[in-house]
Amino acid sequence: MSINHCVVRGELSSAPELRVLASGTELVALQVTTRPDGGAALSVPISVVDPPDWVLSLDVGDEVLAVGTVRRRFFRAGGATASRVEIAATSIARGSDKRGVKKIQRLCFAVSESITDALLGGD
Repeated sequence: MSINHCVVRGELSSAPELRVLASGTELVALQVTTRPDGGAALSVPISVVDPPDWVLSLDVGDEVLAVGTVRRRFFRAGGATASRVEIAATSIARGSDKRGVKKIQRLCFAVSESITDALLGGD
């Protein structure tokens, strides 16, 4: 069994950046800073494909919670191929949105249960 699932909770360190891909798909890039207890701040790039409208209204310092997969994305830049590692969010919520946070909590719980079942054989 393979798992690629991550959860990020932190504050935006810059305003959301909207990109429209050649296919017409909208992608919002977020830079989220996490501050683990006793640790240094870490910046995590998150991409949201076809985001809900409210994502563009976020501002620096707003808290978000995102769940998704870690991926390496390749693209052309300046005539060369470049890559970037980012979180491809499958669900995102404002830190203050109790319903959205609960939804992400349920998703994480379901993944946790499937990992436990796979490792312990359903015990």
